[in-house]
Amino acid sequence: MRVWKVRPLHTAILEELEKNGSLTDEELLRNLRPFYSDLTIRELSRELMRMEIGGLVRVSALARGKRIVELVRSE
Repeated sequence: MRVWKVRPLHTAILEELEKNGSLTDEELLRNLRPFYSDLTIRELSRELMRMEIGGLVRVSALARGKRIVELVRSE
């Protein structure tokens, strides 16, 4: 049974990126696992896509199978 989290996933992603700067998708998943133990790479990728479309983050290919996630700074 899925339980609603107190802190939405997109908020947690933004907080991690603000705290640590750019991260790979694997590092981001590892940092979020203590709060979202059932989080999969597929769910993370889906949320990152939503956030990228919304202009909050930028996801770029780093190497084969790895992606770098950056916070988009509004100036």
